[in-house]
Amino acid sequence: MTEPTAAAGSTAVPVHEAAAAHRSDDRTLAVLLFAEGTLVTTAAVLGPLVLDVLHYRTSASGLDQIRGSDLAALTVMAPLCVWIGTLARGGHPAAPLLAMAPAGFSVYIWTQLLFGNEWGRLPGNVEWFAPLLLAVVGVGVAVAIRATRALRGQPPLPWSRRMERATGVLLLAVAGFVAVGIHLAELIDALRDHPVGTGLLGTPNAFWLIKMMDLGIIAPASLLMGIGLLRGHSWARAPAAAVLGGYALLGWSVAAMGWSMVRGGADDASPGLAVGATAIAAAVTGYAVALYRPLFRRGPAISVRRPSPAAPSRHP
Repeated sequence: MTEPTAAAGSTAVPVHEAAAAHRSDDRTLAVLLFAEGTLVTTAAVLGPLVLDVLHYRTSASGLDQIRGSDLAALTVMAPLCVWIGTLARGGHPAAPLLAMAPAGFSVYIWTQLLFGNEWGRLPGNVEWFAPLLLAVVGVGVAVAIRATRALRGQPPLPWSRRMERATGVLLLAVAGFVAVGIHLAELIDALRDHPVGTGLLGTPNAFWLIKMMDLGIIAPASLLMGIGLLRGHSWARAPAAAVLGGYALLGWSVAAMGWSMVRGGADDASPGLAVGATAIAAAVTGYAVALYRPLFRRGPAISVRRPSPAAPSRHP
């Protein structure tokens, strides 16, 4: 049995070596990630979980949820920023793609914490900390932009066709779950003459902001990436991995929110939902790790185009 040969002008090299060809230490990305980790930690410590200096204008149930998101920020988000920043400083090719997950998560969560308050209705002092929350969002956007620029020079992730299909189906399922499983019933209730939903009645600003972000950004992005992968478009691999990485972080945040609500005795708390959210977060994290794994280990040889050596001259 003969081994496959590379095409003319190409050389078969392991996956990790192909990615390493694009290796360069990105100190700007590293600094941005370190800054994001510091800002997130500061916001979480000042919030209701630790010092309770930053008072959000939300309901008691909303405060329980914020305590959960702050816990996820301190135990998962901030350490992840430091680790990925260290990878970026060392020039690891996985750093830009990994950085997209905490960037998207921070923009999603802290946009809601900044703009989803009940101004003029509920007490609080969040406006005094608006520069801090805005900085978290702004640096998150900067991380995403810097990482996207770095990803342009990298080869597509070496996924099998089976992996593409599985990830595409998963993303379509996520889009459907977000639109139908999470928001449809609440939207139907909100459009009635006399809605009864506690989220809409208690914190309408946060209610509509979350609906806008989930149905206007999260679900469409999942749908687009899922369709792209099912059609075999390699461009969809990196965005899909970034989206699922962000979902993993969001899953842990939702799980922490659920447990915080159970601990706080919220009326709409459910131990079963908290357990389910934890299981889903663990499953999505495991799948995301599988998607990123090729960038950290030796893989099968792939064909990478390299300049062919010049033919020796026949002239004396």
